[in-house]
Amino acid sequence: MSLPIVALVGRPNVGKSTIFNRIINSRVAIVEDKAGVTRDRIYARAEWMGHEFILIDTGGITLDSGEIEEQIKAQAEIAIDEADVIVMLGDVTQHMTNMDETIAKMLYRTKKPVILAVNKADNPEQRTDIYDFYSLGLGDPIPVSGSHGTGVGDLLDAIVGEFGDKANQHEDDSIRFSVIGRPNVGKSSLVNAILGEQRVIVSNIEGTTRDAIDTTFTNNGQKYTIVDTAGIRRRGKVYEKTEKYSVLRAISAIEESDITLLVLDASTGIREQDKHVAGYAHDAGRGVIIVVNKWD
Repeated sequence: MSLPIVALVGRPNVGKSTIFNRIINSRVAIVEDKAGVTRDRIYARAEWMGHEFILIDTGGITLDSGEIEEQIKAQAEIAIDEADVIVMLGDVTQHMTNMDETIAKMLYRTKKPVILAVNKADNPEQRTDIYDFYSLGLGDPIPVSGSHGTGVGDLLDAIVGEFGDKANQHEDDSIRFSVIGRPNVGKSSLVNAILGEQRVIVSNIEGTTRDAIDTTFTNNGQKYTIVDTAGIRRRGKVYEKTEKYSVLRAISAIEESDITLLVLDASTGIREQDKHVAGYAHDAGRGVIIVVNKWD
């Protein structure tokens, strides 16, 4: 049977990715002090007191109506639908907001176990400021500090306490392959086509994918893990701190793969950067399958 699934949700910039990284004890999700850094849902395996589970990081839910904001919300809603347990995060430094109330109402309708955690409670004074969150009707809020790790053990105790008899075993025996290429060649569209679902956000805006996104699926009895990666630019073109980490994550995904799919754009032809991206896979000693996309 599958592992229990736990989703982290909340409005932007409450520290979901910091908590995610703290729980899995690895810097998988990109963390930056601005909203909208996490866009797709990110999965990782976690363990607490002998209980294994899958943890999902999601983008911040807002009422904004832009293309990216709408897709971030849709990705979060898919994670909520998949989850066995939902953790809603608030931010004690900004107190409770109208957006927190909106998200709480959405989670209440799921009829699933929801654990309320209030992040950035870095000192005793801040931990006493969590009482406003009782009005959300989600039970006792748990004060946590993603930066310092305070209260994360209490949060994990509450999470595994909701698992019941949910089984928690299986080894990863899948064939792992990553989808790589320069920005906007259609990697995410290819991943969604292979999976037959809207797994990752697709947009004509370059740089939409920020993290390496893992998904496991089965085809003809064989289990695979496909990894969508951020587009890799030339080193001199990487300006933002966020994008630098995205490129590092993509290179790490290549090294952890059994094989790579190098996606090229038929409408623009082979560019010098395509050769650089192929070189990362070559240097890692990985086999490369060349996929020519946009062959319309």
